[in-house]
Amino acid sequence: MEQTLETCGLRPLAPGVGMEVTGVDLSNLSGEDRYFILDAFHNHSALLFRDQNLGNDDFVSFSRIFGELDRAVEAQRHKAVPGMPEIFVVSNIRDTDGKAIGSLGAGEAVWHSDNSDRENPPDAILLYAMEVPPTGGDTSVSGMFAALEDMPTDLHRKIEGRSIKHDGTYNAGGYVRKGVVANDDPLTCEGRLHPAICIHPASGKPVLYLGRRRNAYVDGLSLEESETLLDELWAHATNRKYAYTHKWRVGDLLMWDNRSTLHRRDEFNPEHRRLMHRTLILGKTAPHAV
Repeated sequence: MEQTLETCGLRPLAPGVGMEVTGVDLSNLSGEDRYFILDAFHNHSALLFRDQNLGNDDFVSFSRIFGELDRAVEAQRHKAVPGMPEIFVVSNIRDTDGKAIGSLGAGEAVWHSDNSDRENPPDAILLYAMEVPPTGGDTSVSGMFAALEDMPTDLHRKIEGRSIKHDGTYNAGGYVRKGVVANDDPLTCEGRLHPAICIHPASGKPVLYLGRRRNAYVDGLSLEESETLLDELWAHATNRKYAYTHKWRVGDLLMWDNRSTLHRRDEFNPEHRRLMHRTLILGKTAPHAV
């Protein structure tokens, strides 16, 4: 059933995750609408807003409802909107000199959560569509509350009290991070341990927290045992019954909770232009075990 407050309404995106927020102009929100949207975000992990017309200041102002924004450091400034280090450009477009104006290109980005190797991983990601290809480039979000609630008992027992090493070597596109040496050994690669089952800081509910599959390692197991368990976990967590797949239109804003979802992107024809603006909400706390 659609829930409403003033002009805002909620419409389910998928059984496992997400709501579309209807009847709202993100550049002109009332105080009540802001609380309504924040509450909806904490309860549903992903929100979609259609038909928005946001300037850069509007996008940043709305993003700040959810926390402090990450800012492009000097070395990243060429991948941010000029004069707006809070807005990262996600695009395959190149300028007149042939240089990429943004990041990620046109390739596939596999299931992951962003920067999970940090001590305090990001809280949320907001993505706003300015140019979209005619096909491809779809973004999928999978709900980790639903995945944990629906997890088989024997699999839940295997990960209860365990921590997973989150790789810091590769990004979601499979490229080695700048300043890091390539290493494909989960036992020795750079990374950080986080609990496999965490308490979500806003809802207080337990949630599955996986990060990314490549170079992951379940602490305390042999490499063979870890790989087997992780394959089982990822097969469960990325089941399409927990996911929503978004086909973009210009003016769409899709946001998701980085602590309680996985997300991915389909590849698209590199001859077609795709231009997105992204903000990232800095993490307030480290993941905590149940």
